[in-house]
Amino acid sequence: MTRSIPGLLICLSMNALPAEARDQAASDSTGLPGDNFSLQGALELFKKAGSPEEFEKLLNTSQNKVNNLDLNEDGQIDYIRVINKKENDVQIFVLQALVSDQESQDIAVIELEKTGQDNAVVQIAGDEDIFGEETIIEPGDDDNAYNAAGSSVARGPNVEPVETATDVAIVVNVWAWPCVRYVYAPSYRLWISPWTWAARPAWWRPWKPLSWQVYRPIRYRYRPHYVVVHTHRVAYAPRLYRPMRVTSVTVRTRHQVTVTNYRTSRSTHSVTASRNNKQYHATRKTTTVEGPRGNKVSRTKTTVRRKR
Repeated sequence: MTRSIPGLLICLSMNALPAEARDQAASDSTGLPGDNFSLQGALELFKKAGSPEEFEKLLNTSQNKVNNLDLNEDGQIDYIRVINKKENDVQIFVLQALVSDQESQDIAVIELEKTGQDNAVVQIAGDEDIFGEETIIEPGDDDNAYNAAGSSVARGPNVEPVETATDVAIVVNVWAWPCVRYVYAPSYRLWISPWTWAARPAWWRPWKPLSWQVYRPIRYRYRPHYVVVHTHRVAYAPRLYRPMRVTSVTVRTRHQVTVTNYRTSRSTHSVTASRNNKQYHATRKTTTVEGPRGNKVSRTKTTVRRKR
């Protein structure tokens, strides 16, 4: 017996968590550093920016509230610098937090490729030491992109969204984004942030991090226009980035237990379904970690792929 994809996803999403776990997920952080940074928000700022330099400024502007990281726990938001590297038509933009005068930590990397005269694709990949596992986000194909896989689960500012991922979503052409055109102009020179722990821009004003209860609804407001996927569309980008990845021993040590629990405490269920005479394979992955108060917090991702 087969089921339609929308019905399948609704069923998987609604039944993924028991009521008690859903209540806990709605109020508690997983404890991962990535709880305090919005990958979707970073892509939204990249979309709005006119250049990588402006993008860096937007990331470090308190009103945008994309960054709520305090990795060194000094009571102030960490400054994030942007480092650009290019090879042929592939470009990457590394988002790197300044942790101390001796350490920095990569938060995410934006992967961009010009695929035609007026075509380009983009994704952002969150660092596994920050998000527990590599987390890939890309623009969705409409204003309800986060729901592109067919889920109709209700959401609101204080409701934990079910993380429905799909690799069958339409690939969005981002050539119209001002920053994309800017970095592919013949006169463009690679942006490598000049700012360091000892030298910050005159306009920067650090602010205190928000609590999870306050930051959580702000973080999720960026989600509706983006989807979670599991495939790098810019295949060469990881190889271009790998030799320059920077991690902090302090950050890794501080969050080692939580990250390890996140990577090991998970269950996976697979279901085959059909829609319009086409076969799809749905995989539901539930990750359970220990919350900050010793409680169990669960998150579920459902990935749908069309069977070839």
